[in-house]
Amino acid sequence: MSNPTSNTPDLTASAGTRVTGPTAAPAGFAHDAVVPVQPATASAPTNVPLVLGIVGVVVLSILALGLAGYLVMGLGGDAVALGGLMALIPLAIVFLGVRWIDRWEREPRLAVLFAFLWGAAVAVIIALAVGDGVDPLITLLSQGDEQVYQFIGAAIQAPLVEESAKGLGLLVIFIAARKYFDGPVDGIVYAAWVAGGFAFTENILYFGSQLVDAGTAFSPDVAFIFFVRGVMSPFAHVMFTMFMGLALGFAARRGSGILAALGLFVIGLIPAALLHALWNGALFFVNDFFGYYAIVQFPLFVLAIVLVRFLRRQEAKLTFDRLSEYAAVGWFAHDEVPALATGEGRRQALAWAERNGRRAAMKRYIRDATKLAFTRQRIITGRGGIGAVADEAAMLTDIVESRRKLAGAATG
Repeated sequence: MSNPTSNTPDLTASAGTRVTGPTAAPAGFAHDAVVPVQPATASAPTNVPLVLGIVGVVVLSILALGLAGYLVMGLGGDAVALGGLMALIPLAIVFLGVRWIDRWEREPRLAVLFAFLWGAAVAVIIALAVGDGVDPLITLLSQGDEQVYQFIGAAIQAPLVEESAKGLGLLVIFIAARKYFDGPVDGIVYAAWVAGGFAFTENILYFGSQLVDAGTAFSPDVAFIFFVRGVMSPFAHVMFTMFMGLALGFAARRGSGILAALGLFVIGLIPAALLHALWNGALFFVNDFFGYYAIVQFPLFVLAIVLVRFLRRQEAKLTFDRLSEYAAVGWFAHDEVPALATGEGRRQALAWAERNGRRAAMKRYIRDATKLAFTRQRIITGRGGIGAVADEAAMLTDIVESRRKLAGAATG
C-alpha cells in the first residue's frame, strides 16, 4: 500500500494525539472503486482471545454443570427439568431482543457465550454464596421480624450482590476482550447476555421451588410466578445490568484506562442496584402490583428501548463517517457508503443480492465493512495497541480481493 496522501484528513484521538486518516488505496484499486459495484464476500479476522474463547468458556461450562447438579440435589430432577423448560421461554424472548440490539455490528459468538455462562453460573454461585454468608447478619439486623428480614434480603442484599456479581463478568470481558468492546451498544449486548444467563438460572430456581411446593405443574401459584417472571418481566435483569454495560461501553469508546473504566463501572452499578431494589422492594409497599408495573416498570422499559434505538443510530453514524474516510482515499466508491452504512441502503443492497443469488456474501461484506469502521474507530481513540492496525490491514486486503472478484464476475 502507498503512504497516506497529502490531502488525507487528520483526526484527533480522545487522548489528545493526532491520528492520520486511512492509508490511501493502491492506484489501480482506487481507479476500479470509482464505479460502485455490489461487493462479494470478505473475511476479516475475528479471533477471540484464547483465555476468553477457550479456557474461559470451558471453565464456566464446568461450573454451570456443577451448579446444575446442586439444583438437582436441592429440588429434584423433575422440578429442575420442568423449571428449565419453563425458563427457556423468557430466555428465548431475551435472545430475540438482544439479536435486535446487536443487529448492526455482531459481537463474537465466544464472547457472547462467555457472557451468558458467567451470568448463568458464576454470578449465581456468587449470589448464593454471599447470601448464605450474610444471612446471619440479616437475621441479627431484623431482630426476629420476618417482614424486615425479607425486605433486607430482597431490596438491599440481593440488588447489591447480584448486580456486582453480574458486573464482574462485564469487567472480565472488558479487560480480556476489549478488542471487541467498542462502545455503549456492545456494553448493552454483553450485559444483556450476562443478565439473561443469570435470569435463566434464577428462573429455574424459582419455578422449580414453586413446583416442589405446589406438587403439580398446573397450580395457580406456578402459573402466576411464570406469568410475572416469564411473560411480564423477562427483561428485568437486562434493564438493571445494562447500566454497567453502558458505563463500560462509554469507557471503551473514549479509550479509557482500567482505573477510569472502574470508576465508570461503579457509577453504572449505582442505578443498576437502585432499579433492582425498586423492583424487589416495591412489592413490600404496593397493594396493586399490576398497577405499579403499568405506571413504573413498563415506562422504564419503554425508555430503555428508546435509549437503545438512539445508541444504534449513533453506531450507524459512526460507521458512515469512518467508511466515508476510506471512500475519500479510494477504498470505496462514495455511492457505496450508504449501501454499507445505512439501514435503507443495506436493505436495498441485500434485496439486490437476493435477486442475484449473493445474499450470504452481501451480508458478510456488510458485516466486515462495519468491523472495518469500528476498527478504524479504535485507532482514532488511541486503542490501536490492541491489534487495530493489524486488523485494518488484513480487512483492507480481503476487501480488495473480494471486490476485484465481484467486479470480474459482473463484467464477465
